[in-house]
Amino acid sequence: MKKLILTTILSVFAILAFAAGEAEIKFDKTSHNFGTFPESSPKVTCVFKFTNTGDNLLVIHQAIASCGCTVPQYPKEPIKPGESGEIVVTYNGEGKFPGHFRKSITIRSNAKQEIIRLYVEGDMLGGK
Repeated sequence: MKKLILTTILSVFAILAFAAGEAEIKFDKTSHNFGTFPESSPKVTCVFKFTNTGDNLLVIHQAIASCGCTVPQYPKEPIKPGESGEIVVTYNGEGKFPGHFRKSITIRSNAKQEIIRLYVEGDMLGGK
């Protein structure tokens, strides 16, 4: 009898978990090249657009840049299936050496692929 009850409970949980589905995050692009920009205008910004292609709410838990000169802004509210959102990334080269840079932004979410990395790069030209 206990086995039957346990099996029934586990089956119900399995069905509920399957019925709930999963969120999936699909980015239009995962890298952006700012090209060249002058040291006198060291702040550059880009937007990474994404869509929840799954069948459950998408929640972004964190967006962490590889250094403090790069700041990501991401939606804090859940994204419904079929809806879109954006992550805005700003690189600030003020006080940094001119030249090429490449930074990563790690996105953690409840999506099927829990961790995704976005990349920004560019060349800051010296001479204010």
